[in-house]
Amino acid sequence: MASNEDAAPKLYEDPETGEMISKSELKKRQKHREQQKKKAEKAANAPLPTHSKAKAKEPSEDDLNPNQYFEIRSRAINALRETKNPNPYPHKFHVNTRVGDFLEKYDHLKKNEVLEDVEIRVAVRIMSIRSAGNALIFYNCKSEGQTIQIFCEATRFSSESGSAAAFAEHHSVFRRGDWIGVVGVPGRTNPKNRDTGELSVFAKDVVLLAPCLHQLPHGLKDKEIRYRQRYLDLILNNTARQTLQTRSKIISYLRHYFDNKGFMEVETPMMNKIHGGATARPFKTYHNDLNMEMFMRVAPELYLKMLIVGGFEKVYEIGRQFRNEDIDLTHNPEFTSMEFYWAFADYYDLMDLTEDLITGLVQHVTGGLKTTLHREDTGTKYEINWERPWRRVPMIPTLEELTGEKFPPPDQFHTDETGKFLEKVLDKMGLECSEPRTNSRMIDKLVGELIEPTCVNPTFITGHPQVMSPLAKPDRNTPGLCERFEMFAATKELANAYTELNDPVIQRKLFLQQMEDKKKGDDEAQPIDETFLHAMEFGLPPTGGWGLGIDRLVMFLTDKYNIKEVLAFPLMKPIVETKTEVAPDGKKVEVVSVTS
Repeated sequence: MASNEDAAPKLYEDPETGEMISKSELKKRQKHREQQKKKAEKAANAPLPTHSKAKAKEPSEDDLNPNQYFEIRSRAINALRETKNPNPYPHKFHVNTRVGDFLEKYDHLKKNEVLEDVEIRVAVRIMSIRSAGNALIFYNCKSEGQTIQIFCEATRFSSESGSAAAFAEHHSVFRRGDWIGVVGVPGRTNPKNRDTGELSVFAKDVVLLAPCLHQLPHGLKDKEIRYRQRYLDLILNNTARQTLQTRSKIISYLRHYFDNKGFMEVETPMMNKIHGGATARPFKTYHNDLNMEMFMRVAPELYLKMLIVGGFEKVYEIGRQFRNEDIDLTHNPEFTSMEFYWAFADYYDLMDLTEDLITGLVQHVTGGLKTTLHREDTGTKYEINWERPWRRVPMIPTLEELTGEKFPPPDQFHTDETGKFLEKVLDKMGLECSEPRTNSRMIDKLVGELIEPTCVNPTFITGHPQVMSPLAKPDRNTPGLCERFEMFAATKELANAYTELNDPVIQRKLFLQQMEDKKKGDDEAQPIDETFLHAMEFGLPPTGGWGLGIDRLVMFLTDKYNIKEVLAFPLMKPIVETKTEVAPDGKKVEVVSVTS
């Protein structure tokens, strides 16, 4: 049997683009290039478009298709690599001014005022080019989301000759999308048809820092392209940049808040021998040296509580979690959460802290306490008021009110009889619960369909059954319930917290109950963690624990009802293309290309 290496077609380098392609594809490209040679050379050597009538009919690079543009530009940059005139990829350019600072500092300049004795050095990306003859060019540029004009005229050109021809030749290298370094002076232009000029850098020299080889679109709305090519989205859409900046602002606020309250930030393992800490389906991986299957963490909870056992009284962690579950508008398999653990506190303390934290954060990020969220799937518009105090909803009494049924005593929620009761309630309400129909999943289904849709303004759902919360401490007043709350807004969960279970005997019993659910087919049930149980036997003090979904909070505060909008690089289904190529020996082979 031939090896995979023998079966794979030999690849050849495309001298124009540097790509590795099949021989047949290379021949096809060479033939096409020969046919297009005259047209390509004409377009490649064409001067920058002007507004003059004499040159209105000259070929435009916008008329080229993306492949033609890429080949022409790659050829031009390859020539610059050889001549180094200019070097298309210099090592460094000294910047002394940020665009935002420039716009603020020199906004006072009057029309036709230029500060000849102030040197400005900025690095910017060209977004558009306008020219008026061969001696005057305007570059509209961006840097860090700010727009700035670069004013270039031959009389200021730093060339020895200072001629219009030398000026035009120097600037013929630049295209939309290029990074350029500009040396010049601050000033405001003197247009004849407007009362105020445009604040600009009057350039003495412009240096190519990194060329853009691809044709830069004039706009980008397609979500598939935006998510798969986030760099292009950030170049063209300021809203994408602002969303990620808001995300950073939110995370910074969280760190500052907890640091000021005496919490210590820690890091815990992302690969675990078992998938504990949350009820979720894990990702599996394999450790070659240890010859052992491992799991990407679904939550850092158990390690953080072991740190409390060890004597740290206030710890938090912001990090990635991994859950092998569905992808939808509000879920991504890899997501960011924050968890904290606070010794000698209970879930009542955590509710007070949550209200204080989130209202302060919303005020800090948005400037107020009322926000709007538009659901792109249903068109629903949520007006959210984050002001304190927040509504508190007891789970079981509320379900009884909404279903008209008296539920069994909470300490019987784990029994088969309760399971039969819950099935009848689901049937009565016309609800379907997917398999496995454990008591925990059926209660969760009722809550998700009947209570959660009422939680538009921030709401605490409290009084969870113990069967739903194997790591939470039993309620001090009602057997069968536990001291847990979930915080909802815009009908979606944002935070989850408990008074932590700290009795190792009860904890083992609840883990065993989870294993019974696993036998019934619940892949999300938590396994027994002997390491954690052993740590608990050394004494876990009374502790409150809390977790927050950061991605979802960013969604709500940026009015983005799609988690892909708030992740820099969301997971996308790969694009798989299969085509038939002819190998050098004449045999036809299938070539599969995968784009993430």
